[in-house]
Order: sequence, then C-alpha cells, then structure tokens
Amino acid sequence: MAHNYSMPDFYHLGFSLHDLGERRPTLAILSGDPNRASFIAQNMLEEPRTLSENRGLNSYLGLLPSGKPILSATSGMGAPSLSIVVNELVQAGIRTIIRVGTSGSIQEELKPGMVAISKGALCRQGAANDIAPPEYPASADPFLTVALVEAAQKLGVGYALGITASVDTFYEGQERTGSANPHLMRSLQGITEEYRNLRVINYEMEAGTLFKMGNVYGFAAACVCGIIAQRTRDEKPVLEAKATAVQHAVEVALAAAEQFA
Repeated sequence: MAHNYSMPDFYHLGFSLHDLGERRPTLAILSGDPNRASFIAQNMLEEPRTLSENRGLNSYLGLLPSGKPILSATSGMGAPSLSIVVNELVQAGIRTIIRVGTSGSIQEELKPGMVAISKGALCRQGAANDIAPPEYPASADPFLTVALVEAAQKLGVGYALGITASVDTFYEGQERTGSANPHLMRSLQGITEEYRNLRVINYEMEAGTLFKMGNVYGFAAACVCGIIAQRTRDEKPVLEAKATAVQHAVEVALAAAEQFA
C-alpha cells in the first residue's frame, strides 16, 4: 500500500497554513528555549494548542486574555537557527515578533531578575550579514519597543532600555574565560569593558539578526530579556534569579502583545 506523506508548508517549523485555523495569528512570541515556548502557551495563554514539535522548534497556538490569537514559537539558540524560523514565520503571515530571552547584564544598575529592553543592537553576527551588510542598522521597531517599556512600568517590573550586544558565541564572544577555552583572541580581550563604556547594557545571541530581518522583511521586531547574569561581578548565571527574570520578561511581552496582535 502506498503511503501519502504530505509535506508541511513550513519545512523547519513543521506546520502548515491550514493548521492555524480561520483566524490566523499575526504576532509571535519567540523564545530560544522550547520549554519556555511551551510554558508560555500552557500557562499564559488561553486554549493552547500544539502546532508542531519539530527539530526542537516547537510552536503553539493560543489566545491572549483579549481573545486575540498569537503564536508561541521556538527560535533555537543563536542567529542561524533564528533566521530560519523567522523567515518561515513571516511566510506564515506573522507581522510582529517579540523575542523573549535570557541575558547577561554588563551594567551595574541592571541586576538579575530585571529585564533588558533592546532599542537596537550592536550586531556581531554572521547570519545578519546574509540579511544586510554590517553597517545596516539593527534597530528594533520603535512603537513595539515603547509598548514593552510601558508594560514594564505598568507591571512594576524593573527594566533598562538600551543597546544590546548580539554576538554569535556564548563563551568566547562574551569574553568568558571560565570555560574549555581560557585563551581568548586579543580582539576579544577587554571587549566587555569597551562595550560597557559604549553604554551597551547586555549580551545575548539573537536580537541583532532579528532586528535586521524586521527592517529588511518589513515586520515589527522587538526584544525583552530576563537578566540572569551580572557580568560586572561574575561570568556565571545566577540560577536562583532565572525563574523571576523569565517570568517578568514573559509578562512584559504579553502585555505589549495585546496592542499589536
């Protein structure tokens, strides 16, 4: 007997347009961690439904308290994976993407448990260079970013608004020496202090490419990250602050989403 295997419309995401139903979402909350995407869907959205759990790039459909449909999707770690997911999300009709991530602060006033809201990125990412040249601005959507700030203020969540350093590696690229490679290239030695003096507020690994894609593709992109490391004090994440930081970032993102979904 012949088997009829149908290919999903979106190969890496693993779902098709018809899976989105008649009322298709136009906004996605994008998490690097599939467990975070699942947590958002199952605990923060109404009527959650699994769209796919393909390659670890899990996607869920649900409703905001207002009844508006949104996606909770997984980007995977790093810009190359994110670039694939975002391209397919835009093909699926998504026009607004809020990245909810975790991050390390490089400014003393931005402490674990707070959130960093990115108005733009110092983009040191190879994937972004395939989207637009290095000098092309990696800027967040200003209206969506203001909505994140207003949500943090309304919820009483501690935050900082500023420039994020988006880099491709967690260890060397963020000047960590307490790893398998303690010998950083000279070009990376002192980079954190240099960025701090440029008033960069945090490190993460996806926002710069997301912002460039938003400007080139024509969708609204923004990023809010829970702070789980204080790089002015230690290289290691503060694990006891992670749950609070992530919860704050998710709440801020969903409150802002109500205006744009």
